[in-house]
Amino acid sequence: MSMTDTRLCEMTIHELRDLLKAKQVSAVEIARSFIDRIEAVESRIKAFVTVTPELALEQAAIVDESIERGDDIGPLAGIPVAIKDNMCTRGTLTTCSSKILYNFKPIYDATVVDKLVRAGAVTIGKTNLDEFAMGSSTENSGFFVTHNPWNLDTVPGGSSGGSAAAVAADECAFALGSDTGGSIRQPASFCGVVGMKPTYGRVSRYGLVAFASSLDQIGPLTKDVTDCAIVMNAICGKDPLDSTSLDVPVPDFMKALVSDVRNLKIGVPKEFFGHGTDPEVESAVRAAIDLLVSLGAEAKEISMPSVDYGLPVYYIIAPAECSSNLARYDGVRYGHRTGTSTSPIFAKGGVSSNLPLTKGGVGGVVSLYQKTREEGFGPEVKQRIMIGTYALSAGYYDAYYLKAQKVRTLLRRDFEKAFEEFDVLITPTSPTVAFAIGERVDDPFAMKLADICTIPANLAGIPGISIPCGFKDGLPIGLQIMAKGLNEETLIRVAYTYEQHSGHHKEKPGI
Repeated sequence: MSMTDTRLCEMTIHELRDLLKAKQVSAVEIARSFIDRIEAVESRIKAFVTVTPELALEQAAIVDESIERGDDIGPLAGIPVAIKDNMCTRGTLTTCSSKILYNFKPIYDATVVDKLVRAGAVTIGKTNLDEFAMGSSTENSGFFVTHNPWNLDTVPGGSSGGSAAAVAADECAFALGSDTGGSIRQPASFCGVVGMKPTYGRVSRYGLVAFASSLDQIGPLTKDVTDCAIVMNAICGKDPLDSTSLDVPVPDFMKALVSDVRNLKIGVPKEFFGHGTDPEVESAVRAAIDLLVSLGAEAKEISMPSVDYGLPVYYIIAPAECSSNLARYDGVRYGHRTGTSTSPIFAKGGVSSNLPLTKGGVGGVVSLYQKTREEGFGPEVKQRIMIGTYALSAGYYDAYYLKAQKVRTLLRRDFEKAFEEFDVLITPTSPTVAFAIGERVDDPFAMKLADICTIPANLAGIPGISIPCGFKDGLPIGLQIMAKGLNEETLIRVAYTYEQHSGHHKEKPGI
């Protein structure tokens, strides 16, 4: 593809890399194209909490100098990336889209950010999310709602809605998101891009602000499957700073970009097609399965009965872990503190940041904690903290948290049994396409159903990918493919084969 065919900001990672290596464009020119694009559409999309054009141009200039010296640059050198704003970036605001962290600038980079910077990627900004990654629509952001580029009146999904919207709107070449219950795959589905949740432990979580530590995983959002493989090569691997990261070899995921599914066995779990699945979504997903069968794969419907318990199990385990992880936000060391003049919350009176904690108008240290957290956390975060604290409390731990962990084990066994027979499982990513902004705000059950197809993979710790497979009323439909742990190569091969024979990834929103 030549520059006369498309603008630089519309290109994929691999297209931009080829232009850079051929010296047809400079990294600075690429960065400026994306900066211009952000200036043109960001007021309507609102994907970014923080944009860093100066940093991007500085990093791009370093890449250009390297190219001029004749250095062999990697596949991500000079490529603009957006980082979900719950990953630490040294010297750049990391807010988790929460008022309680409105002013937090980390003194270190998350491991994934460090890897991308070392690979020469150009950091263009930090993206909006549901506060502390708790939500399915990005409407729970403490700052503003992100809009879906395909229809500005609809949500982009969540919690990585800003990352997915930024990729779909060509505001970055790729983005990083985090996935606790579907927070990469579901917004990828809603925004018509590719989103992968790797196996739990495949990517370091060091520097990711924790929501639910046994579920969280970082992964890429990209414009096609080839780009997904490129980013996976860069971010995977054992990290001594994260004890949960897996000490296993990292394959070259680019070698999995093979258009061949002959003799591949596909399981189609019937439980994923209930729970209010839109008939047009189901039709598109089944058509995608038929296409893969026509290319030589075999498909069979199966039952995974424990999957039906995924949603209630998740909404005990995730809030329990969240209530523990968010206990650190107390106004003492960083972030918002009640009564300080620099806070955007403008709490009146009370304690100054340089006064003893047990004195002042807030009435002591306990009151300081209470008022800080009351002012800093949004309603969804408060609700999950309270649910989690209740589930872990004396007299209820066995009835709720322990029982949920036992059912989680049953769900894992269902997946293990399925993967004894099948190479992959294919389902809808979400039961519906993107819904209207405000449509589900007052219906929390309907909101949570948006993640019903994605949550089981997090509970089982297995990898999953969402790729575009069609449209309904002009809004993208997502196809979810899951494989057994550490089998991302099979996911990439199946997704790439479908992509090469469908072309849905080439569709662009009209913004």
